[in-house]
Amino acid sequence: MEPLSIYFHWPYCKSKCPYCDFFSKVAKSVNQAEMIESYINELDYYHELLPKKTIRSIFFGGGTPSLIEPQHIEKLIVHASKLWRFEDGVEISLEANPNSNHENMFKDLKNAGINRLSLGVQALNRDDLKLLGRTHNLNDALACIEDVVQTFDNHSIDLIYARPNQNMDQWLKELEQAVSFGLKHLSLYQLTIEEGTLFEKRGVKAMAEDKAAEMYLQTVYFLATHGYPRYEVSNFAPAQYESKHNKCYWQGDDYIGIGESAHGRLKLKNKHYALVYPHIKEELTPNERAEELIIMGLRLQKGIDKTHFKDITGLDFNEFINRPKLEQMVAGNLLQESNETLCATNQGFLLLDKIILELCS
Repeated sequence: MEPLSIYFHWPYCKSKCPYCDFFSKVAKSVNQAEMIESYINELDYYHELLPKKTIRSIFFGGGTPSLIEPQHIEKLIVHASKLWRFEDGVEISLEANPNSNHENMFKDLKNAGINRLSLGVQALNRDDLKLLGRTHNLNDALACIEDVVQTFDNHSIDLIYARPNQNMDQWLKELEQAVSFGLKHLSLYQLTIEEGTLFEKRGVKAMAEDKAAEMYLQTVYFLATHGYPRYEVSNFAPAQYESKHNKCYWQGDDYIGIGESAHGRLKLKNKHYALVYPHIKEELTPNERAEELIIMGLRLQKGIDKTHFKDITGLDFNEFINRPKLEQMVAGNLLQESNETLCATNQGFLLLDKIILELCS
């Protein structure tokens, strides 16, 4: 039986960042014990559906899940381990913000069962931390990175690029500083101005597409030469430190989402379901699942495995795909195809949305 991954969504933050369009809340107080009990009830519900699964990964995201008291995190991990067998090398990740740090926080999280820590730094210069509305300063960020690297064997930081008025020299200095810590993984996200965010309301303008594209290509080259090859459009790491949990999304594996706004994907009795918290199962047609696999699979450096595609959807990749469009994009050096796989080129990664739309038309 295919393994399962678990995503816990903790929606609460200390403040709302002006670029963020994720579901999150700012609250003065939260009854954490009550929420954790609701999460445990959800685990029990899914165990009744999936009693024979094994667990490949667990991810605490948000929001700011580092605001959860470590004993509650430990309670969830222990309960999951009693319901299902954990695979050897199970990855248990948590997203943390420097502004939630307190003395011994990272050690307490490790003792609770977290073995991979992802730190939401977002910028490594003072001015842009203020621009991005971050409530930590540069010294906080640097101290937290040092603490994370000393505490965990597996770690990552998030950075945002293509900020207003950012130039390549400034960005390369930040990347040089990031890799100097010996981090195992980097997640780098282009700043986009999303509808409904504070940035959009303030009229903040995104970086010009051509400039942002050039910044991305130089970033990919810089990190590859420093031991961080791209394995997904926004993620960079040596092979042994690629995120197991995020790869389950991109490869079309089973996962469940627990917590307000969380979602999942499951295959039950040869039918595919989209899961929406709580307890809503929407059946997906083979064509809908196939489109999802193309959307997610082309984000990976290795691309879409055609055999895996058929195993999941029951559809032949070559019959499902828009073949004339595919051949046109291969000829235009946007895609590379073999008998086994289809993947994007460097130029193709810059145009993924357009490529996916045409391949599925």
